[in-house]
Amino acid sequence: MDIGNKLRLLRIQRGLTQEELADRCELSKGFISQAERNLASPSIATLTDMLECLGSSLQDFFNESPAEKTVFSPQDMFVKEDAEELKGTITWLVPDAQKNRMEPILIEMEEGGISLTMPPHEGEEFGYVLSGSIYLEQGSARQRVRAGCSFCIHPKEEHCLRNAGKSRARVLWVSTPPSF
Repeated sequence: MDIGNKLRLLRIQRGLTQEELADRCELSKGFISQAERNLASPSIATLTDMLECLGSSLQDFFNESPAEKTVFSPQDMFVKEDAEELKGTITWLVPDAQKNRMEPILIEMEEGGISLTMPPHEGEEFGYVLSGSIYLEQGSARQRVRAGCSFCIHPKEEHCLRNAGKSRARVLWVSTPPSF
């Protein structure tokens, strides 16, 4: 662990200069500078004081939780096939997306395919048609959305997507909060 760099990042996150941190900790600016460059090692008592001045603790400072994964490959994704109604697949693009504020999926449906009918809910949904064309059905309304076009809805009625053509339709569909 790079203690000096971690101290520097914490200080910067708190919007403090080296001089301001030194004043709060009753240390010299030179010592703070040396500690951040790993040229001086603070004692446990001094490190505890520095962390308290930065609004942290020894436990939080040394807690090395694994970095959150941000890039996903096809091996990380979950694919569900639905030959009956969708006549295609749903791919969850982000694993465990239900713990996030949004949930992106890729829907692929052949001619005659239809997604599940989603009930009204709080939040928003966004879709982008990658290929083919679809009907966005909301209540009794139906709108055609072609490749290269998008939609954004606040679902106040039941809604679904239906393939509007004879070729495969591919749609990137994002819901917030997660509902797929």
